[in-house]
Amino acid sequence: MICQTTKKGDECFFMGKDGCTYNGGTCQQVVEQCEGCDKIKEYPSGKYCTSYPHPELKWKNGGPCNFATHIKREAKKEKVINALKASKRKAAGKM
Repeated sequence: MICQTTKKGDECFFMGKDGCTYNGGTCQQVVEQCEGCDKIKEYPSGKYCTSYPHPELKWKNGGPCNFATHIKREAKKEKVINALKASKRKAAGKM
């Protein structure tokens, strides 16, 4: 439904017939760690995340928000070991 509280005019998952159903009845503004993210949208009432209603909770555990676009994540490259070949090498005494 269309938000009628903080993000007026935008589509919102938490908006119901009786108003905002999110905890507290409204979305929370972004926190300092969110600055630079592409998902921030500015409204007359402040800056809000377009993906999550309470951004502070995403950063609470010390890890980065999984919606953050301003954080570059490096993929860990792990060496893939073929278990069958490894067991054959071990049986042959080559390890």
